[in-house]
Amino acid sequence: MSDDKFFKGALAIVLLFVACVVMKLARPVLIPFILAVFLSYIIDPALTFLTRCRCPRPWAVPIVLVMMAVFLYLVGVLVYSSGKAFVTELPRYQERLGDISRLLENGLGPFKIDVPTALGNLDINRAGSAILKAIGPFFTVLGKLFLVFLFLVFIVAGRGRAEAKIPKAIGDGHAGRVHGVLERINVQIRKYLIIKTAIGIGNGLMVWIVLKAFGVDFAFLFGLLAFALNYIPNIGSLIATVLRVGFALFQFGTFWTPFWILIITVGLDNILGNFIEPRVMGKGLGLSPLLVFFSLLFWGWLWGIPGMILSVPLTAVVRIVCQNIPALRPVAVLMGP
Repeated sequence: MSDDKFFKGALAIVLLFVACVVMKLARPVLIPFILAVFLSYIIDPALTFLTRCRCPRPWAVPIVLVMMAVFLYLVGVLVYSSGKAFVTELPRYQERLGDISRLLENGLGPFKIDVPTALGNLDINRAGSAILKAIGPFFTVLGKLFLVFLFLVFIVAGRGRAEAKIPKAIGDGHAGRVHGVLERINVQIRKYLIIKTAIGIGNGLMVWIVLKAFGVDFAFLFGLLAFALNYIPNIGSLIATVLRVGFALFQFGTFWTPFWILIITVGLDNILGNFIEPRVMGKGLGLSPLLVFFSLLFWGWLWGIPGMILSVPLTAVVRIVCQNIPALRPVAVLMGP
């Protein structure tokens, strides 16, 4: 008996290792596919609305897909143009970096700050290239929007056909119960992704409007960053806040503008994340903070920055599945807060 348990445990470890290797090698295909699956859940309410308005499904599906194609195209154009402007404007900040270095060396009022001379000699072009190289995988994924849309076409077109195959696969006796479980899983995943995406869009728009009002450069990029990092609880909002406030401090060289940006954006972010989202989402889809941290490490190691952004939604989907399968409910309880 002990040998059998040892063999099963070793086999599970080997299979897990092989699965991780396959997912890492298949990253260029798997990430667009997962994005397409998430988008299919997000656009499902629009498809349901059109069918309830007596629009035939063969017509409703192309209408929704065309709208999504236009949306993805606009996002791609905005990201590309903003990224190009970011690279173009980087040399302009070389002089600003030298001014900040001299200001800190002279001291702020009665305070004297010893700054390494390397700060004034920092090559902003190399720093910009390093930043773009670090976030390159994320923009590469956005550049593969055609592949995402292609996956989305097949997913949306084939949705609903699996339900008709369930009785043939497992028999009529268990088909009703399996169909009920799958329906609950789909409803909860759809609810989680739609609400999380809506909150993220609201957060991104809020950041873009505030930064635009204060005249901060690259406001759209910081809004997009706030939207993407919104999928990472707490840590994502903290990173987005540090980046936009730090850049505002770097751009203006004054205290009050970054201070008001910090107060306004953090206040609105707390309203969205701590008051609106829990009341709309409910407490049943929460995750353990420790689990969120380890999922960030795992998916970040596996797929880089796109994996970190997708880590929490993927973990939440796994918990939703475990909640609706009796044998896996103890796992869902352990994953909870």
